[in-house]
Amino acid sequence: MAWNEPGGGNNKGPNDPWGGGNQGPPDLDEALKKLQEKLGGMFGGGSSSRGGGSGGFPWAAMVIVAVVGLLLWGLLGFYQVDQQERAVVLRFGKYHDTRQPGLRWNPPGIDEVIKINTTKVRASTLSETMLTQDENIVEVKLSLQYVIDDPTRFVLKVRDPERSLQHAAQSALRHVVGGTSMDLVLTEGRAKIGIDVKQRLQEYLNLYETGILVSTVNVDDSKPPSQVEAAFNDVIKAREDEERVKNEAQAYANAVVPEARGQAQRQVEEASAYKEQVIANAEGEADRFNKLLTEYQKAPEVTRERLYLDAVQGVYTNTSKVMVDVEGGNNMMYLPLDKLAEQSQSRSAGGATIDSATLRELTNQVTEQLRRDAAAAGSSSRRGGR
Repeated sequence: MAWNEPGGGNNKGPNDPWGGGNQGPPDLDEALKKLQEKLGGMFGGGSSSRGGGSGGFPWAAMVIVAVVGLLLWGLLGFYQVDQQERAVVLRFGKYHDTRQPGLRWNPPGIDEVIKINTTKVRASTLSETMLTQDENIVEVKLSLQYVIDDPTRFVLKVRDPERSLQHAAQSALRHVVGGTSMDLVLTEGRAKIGIDVKQRLQEYLNLYETGILVSTVNVDDSKPPSQVEAAFNDVIKAREDEERVKNEAQAYANAVVPEARGQAQRQVEEASAYKEQVIANAEGEADRFNKLLTEYQKAPEVTRERLYLDAVQGVYTNTSKVMVDVEGGNNMMYLPLDKLAEQSQSRSAGGATIDSATLRELTNQVTEQLRRDAAAAGSSSRRGGR
């Protein structure tokens, strides 16, 4: 016999959980009726008939259901706004409030809460093919980073703010690249292009009231289209060769020009030194002449003889051989000054170097020899006359 089968009679079987002899399992309809009767008594409702007849309206059950539903509805209205988020509240579809971080409550079904992360850095990329200022085609890849600065505008002002961001970025990029030459787009001008695109893009986004703040704009790559890449590489190579030749020429100029300037400066300085030397010599000669004139006016004979001796000394200093024309005959007298100087200065090193004393001695010897020759020529002429 199963545990839930009637035990028969009034005997309570050991396996009967209901504790009754001939009592079966509880009737659910009867249990609900008993509960309704108790609740009806508590809230003043009518009692239902035990015989299953028609009773009053189940107000108590509806109140309980309403209370439970109200509690559930109230609990569903609680939500948490994280520190990096802001909550935009719409009441019946109309903007109501923007909630700060913390535990918040809004009536469910009446208010719509849209949470927006305002600290997350979002990224977007785009690639465009466009014309430059000099009518060349380039392909530019751009990447940008942005955050949501105004969640209210981001949610309510524009239907799809991020798509608007893409369109605005394309427009700004085309505007900036269209005003730049191809060389700058492909080389050192990419950083400036990124700055200009960021500024113009932010102006567009502020005008559209998207609530987006652009933080960074980078030009990742810029190159000519693949159809003309080979020709463009040839142009780049030619430009590099041109730059190399310019650098070589500049290096040569840097080596030659300073040397030429140095030589020119040296010649200028030599000319200036020569000028000062000539002026100084002229002034010295003029001063010496004035002093000599003063001495000549005091003693003309002595001064004249001294000048003669100085002139002879100057002539003999520059020569080592002297030819003397003897009066009264057809012969020339040869004076080997170098030999005479060697005899008088046997210990001196070098060639025929004649000082003032030696020259004076040689002059005296020559003068004495000339006198003797003149005397001899005079005596012979007197004898011939006799």
